[in-house]
Amino acid sequence: MSQRTERRGIHVDQSDLLCKKGCGYYGNAAWQGLCSKCWREEYQRVRQKQIQDDWALAEKLQREEEAAYASSHGSQNQTQNQTQSTAPHQPPGLASLGPFSKFEEKKTNEKTRKVTTVKKFFSPSSRTASKKETQEGKTPSPSISRHASFDTDQVSRDFVEYLKNLQKPGREIHKQCRVFLVNMSSKKDLGADELSECVQDFYQNLADRLMSHFKVSSESVEQVMDQVEKYIMTRLYKSVFCPETTDDEKKDLATQHRIRALHWVTIEMLCVSMDEEIPEVSENVVKAITDVIEMDSKRVPRDKLGCITRCSKQIFSAIKITKNEPASADDFLPALIYIVLKANPPRLQSNIQYITRFCNPSRLMTGEDGYYFTNLCCAAAFIEKLDAQSLNLSPEEFERYMSGQASPRFSGSEGDWPDAGPGLGAAAANPVLAQLDRNLDVLSGLGGRQEALMEAAESLRADLASWPDKVQREVNDILEKYPLEIQTRNVSAIDANNMDNDNLPPPLKPQVFAG
Repeated sequence: MSQRTERRGIHVDQSDLLCKKGCGYYGNAAWQGLCSKCWREEYQRVRQKQIQDDWALAEKLQREEEAAYASSHGSQNQTQNQTQSTAPHQPPGLASLGPFSKFEEKKTNEKTRKVTTVKKFFSPSSRTASKKETQEGKTPSPSISRHASFDTDQVSRDFVEYLKNLQKPGREIHKQCRVFLVNMSSKKDLGADELSECVQDFYQNLADRLMSHFKVSSESVEQVMDQVEKYIMTRLYKSVFCPETTDDEKKDLATQHRIRALHWVTIEMLCVSMDEEIPEVSENVVKAITDVIEMDSKRVPRDKLGCITRCSKQIFSAIKITKNEPASADDFLPALIYIVLKANPPRLQSNIQYITRFCNPSRLMTGEDGYYFTNLCCAAAFIEKLDAQSLNLSPEEFERYMSGQASPRFSGSEGDWPDAGPGLGAAAANPVLAQLDRNLDVLSGLGGRQEALMEAAESLRADLASWPDKVQREVNDILEKYPLEIQTRNVSAIDANNMDNDNLPPPLKPQVFAG
């Protein structure tokens, strides 16, 4: 059996990425494998059925309470009649007026209580009151608020400038957006699904209005809706991203801990067709990690999708360089899983849910953005369900690695990993570990050379310190062996030893003449 077949848990057919209802659009794990269009239809159907069932249950409970009240009231009337038969005689009007008025008052109070209970049962504020109080207690830092305010103001100015080119449709779009934002400000108590439904309905209604009333082409509508999404979601980002009414934050922490626990997963276990020893491939891997991490810093769903698309293109480029041929879809998903494991993107689940709930649905159903986003959802789901069989490991090995009792790097010397030479272990199979071993060897050599250099420097310092004394001793020894003797010499005239001096004429004497 081939290695690819053994690790079939990583392989995902392209048909699995499409909507389960067969509409041809890309599905999403958050929508139970449906596209945004089919999910909205299914969600509205289930929601309407739930509302009808709740009302039927409320009416049933109300009828049962009324029947129980009528039964108890009948027994009370019988007791009162017995009491009245023994009591003094009263006029008929006065005898029946007191019990009847009490009955009407009690019945009115009971109905009011039931109506209030039913209203509270269907009111979203009762479900999110505690969440709202918690959210109001949170106060962002001044620097974050100033930065968010600056971004919001800049986006608003850009949006107004863009709408000026559309003239009459631009004025209508701006009016509709402002009205929608005002309405959304009064719906902060709604859950995430209800907020998503409001935003998606606004997208759909505005697009339909542009195409029907203003006869705008579909391409122009897509461009306008991109700008509308940027403007709307920048203004709503703080209130709809990872809201308190959801468990997105809990899922983020679970995913982050899961990825940290899988830090030992190597590139060979996932059958990734990338050679990180090639400089261009290593550079693409670093850029892909940077792009997927940068996704959390964006505020607009379309910008977050852009980060996912850039990350995916870097992965395709790395695979192409490694294989010297275009990358296939089967190679892409394992590589994307590897990048996510190395990057451990912040708030991954919150970003996925944010894009799912508030992105323009046409971007998620078709195009390269929708394809890459669907694969990212599959990668996140695969990481959550990663097991020993997916990595071609035994359950015992998988548990040891997950608990930290063992590491593939050290256990690989026994021949656990394929494609590694005898005795080389995981370092030969994993280029990153191999490079790490080489770096450790170089550091060990540098350490030895550093110690030798320090010893030589210390010896030189000692020699320099003793050199003046040594020179002084040698000079003294030479002076003692060869003392300095200074001989005196008699000074004489230059011609003192000349024997012919007597034959020389006398010296001339000056003569004085009298004038």
